[in-house]
Amino acid sequence: MKQYLIYVLCLCTVFSVTTQELPELDIDLKNYEYPYNVNFLELNIQNSTYSMAYMHIEAENPNGETVVLLHGKNFNGAYWQTTIDTLQKSGYNVLVPDQIGFGKSSKPEHFQYTFQQLAENTKKLIDTLGIAKTSILGHSMGGMLATRFALMYAEITSKLVLLNPIGLEDWKTKIPYQSIDDWYEQELDKNYQGIKSYQQESYYAGDWNDDYAQWAKLLAGWTLNEKYPLIAWNAALTYDMILTQPVVYEFKNLQMPTLLIIGTRDRTALGKNLVSKKVKASMGLYDELGEITENKIPNAKLVEIPDTGHLPHIEAFDKFTAALLPYLKNK
Repeated sequence: MKQYLIYVLCLCTVFSVTTQELPELDIDLKNYEYPYNVNFLELNIQNSTYSMAYMHIEAENPNGETVVLLHGKNFNGAYWQTTIDTLQKSGYNVLVPDQIGFGKSSKPEHFQYTFQQLAENTKKLIDTLGIAKTSILGHSMGGMLATRFALMYAEITSKLVLLNPIGLEDWKTKIPYQSIDDWYEQELDKNYQGIKSYQQESYYAGDWNDDYAQWAKLLAGWTLNEKYPLIAWNAALTYDMILTQPVVYEFKNLQMPTLLIIGTRDRTALGKNLVSKKVKASMGLYDELGEITENKIPNAKLVEIPDTGHLPHIEAFDKFTAALLPYLKNK
């Protein structure tokens, strides 16, 4: 109760500053429109029932192939709009889920987040739609999930694409342990300015524009909702998942063709605020991590995009698709 009262007091302060600039968002984004029709899959897992939101877009002239797009931690399926449009016009069916705890999907009060659970949920969705084989494209945290999915379900993963994935290094070896409660307190303190500052520094190397701002405002709009503590709790649980369930040691086990698309200006790394300047300077060096990771994956190809940060599909769309489409088409 004490934590909730503190949050309400903070909310009043933030609300007075930001209400004219930010719309309050429903915790399941019922008042935010996605670019395509959203459907829901009912999942009976962990002794509860949850709804998993997804967009399934059929190609204009289908080539018989499907691409699954997996979002990052600070995002949802909506930010794939231009990628969906291009893939659809190129003959691909596209499946875009919101993972449990994200976007329009359920926000559990109690949930054990594992990449295995999220991968299994995604596999159930794929099976429900009758998709036999698919390419998997994951961005940021979605890259870690895509890796786990490909390791668990290699038989249906025709190609793997990792777009500035996190998890290319094991952060728990560099930062002090943070409990879920610690992450929760950190999430409760978030507001638009704090979200913008983090993304501007880590994602965009100091740049900022309206395209970048719209995704920060999606997160910030949640902080104005009185149920935001539930969003913050789920975010804390996923921080713990990311930090305690590395995939970096299993890259060597990936057998399918794998494309790494890396914006080399990216400096994303969890826990930078918890370490010294010296340690911080050694984290999230994507201009080095791309090549290191390529050498770990048996059948990998690396495409680096210079002067681009954490979101090549937003920052450098033409260069992103110039790398992606030929790779998908190559048999």
